[in-house]
Amino acid sequence: MSQITEKALNIPPFIVMDVLERAHELEREGRHIIHLEVGEPDFPTPACICEAAIRAMQEEKTHYTHSLGLLELREAICGHYAVKYGVSVSPDRVIVTSGTSPGIFMVFSALLEPGDRIVFSDPHYSCYPNIASFIGALPSFVNVHEEDGFQYRPEEIRKRITTGTKAILINSPSNPSGNLLSAERMKEISGLGPYIVSDEIYHGLVYGEKEHSILEFTDRAFVINGFSKLYAMTGWRLGYIIAPQEFMRPIQKIQQNFFISAGSISQWAGIAALTKAGRDVEEMRSLYDERRKYMIKRLREIGFGLPVEPRGAFYMLANAKRISQDSYKLAFEILEKAGVGVTPGIDFGSNAEGYLRFSYANSLENIKTGLDRIEEYIRPLLHA
Repeated sequence: MSQITEKALNIPPFIVMDVLERAHELEREGRHIIHLEVGEPDFPTPACICEAAIRAMQEEKTHYTHSLGLLELREAICGHYAVKYGVSVSPDRVIVTSGTSPGIFMVFSALLEPGDRIVFSDPHYSCYPNIASFIGALPSFVNVHEEDGFQYRPEEIRKRITTGTKAILINSPSNPSGNLLSAERMKEISGLGPYIVSDEIYHGLVYGEKEHSILEFTDRAFVINGFSKLYAMTGWRLGYIIAPQEFMRPIQKIQQNFFISAGSISQWAGIAALTKAGRDVEEMRSLYDERRKYMIKRLREIGFGLPVEPRGAFYMLANAKRISQDSYKLAFEILEKAGVGVTPGIDFGSNAEGYLRFSYANSLENIKTGLDRIEEYIRPLLHA
């Protein structure tokens, strides 16, 4: 009899990592692979951030910090939310984390008892329901649709709410679709009753629209945010939670027991990100937008469905049902035969079957080459 726990055995894989790892195997065999599967900025971390980290090391700021995080960083986070969203947050409602994934785990752990329900959209970021299920909560899924830009319909959420529904998770801009939730829908969702958990990690990467924080509409909410995407700091593992005051001590105790504190060097770097990297961020955002416009045009030319232009993050979820109903098989065929990594829609929920997620966190030159290869591969399939 296996001694491995059932929850460890049953946790689903993160399929995009399977694609990436197979791509790396092909590269070791000498293949040239274009990566349009991973959601990681291809830019270097801005120099002002790296310089702040070097200074921190030179000044021997290399020890544990307060479990909530450096006060200076928490104050900078509060200042950022005040300027960008016009909301007032005190530093004692902020806890700095080693990335947003631990932040999600800690919020779910403090909010959800085994058997409690939490609402997710379908499609959704792959790991959300896996984390909820791991701690014993029960995911409830609400289908969202491409003609709506994959936005929630508040009336559909209302149908899924029961006496056991504790929370609703929103993610705007969204992974995998790259679309935003409108202020009107966000406001309506905030009044449905359950707590709102708002993953705001892609804030700042928005093109032609304005993103909104859930804190503009309610204080009965948890914000998850971080530095990985906007500041090209994925390897620095730095994020944060903004939580209602009554949850802060419980979350702090979870942090103390599981993670101690976020890394000190990364925290000093985070202060520089919030206070000095604005110009660098705008340059990166402008290049993402150029890539976004090109990818939208080419995907449509090739034959993928994309009825609503994505205006956030660095993803788009394109309809590939004309080519195949099996997104897993199609993604690996494109990898093996065309040398391009893309993510199968099934990684993001059953309602995303038949779609492929494309990331434009790669150079325009590579995006052009990758999409040309895909077009060459699928042209015979479209006309079969």
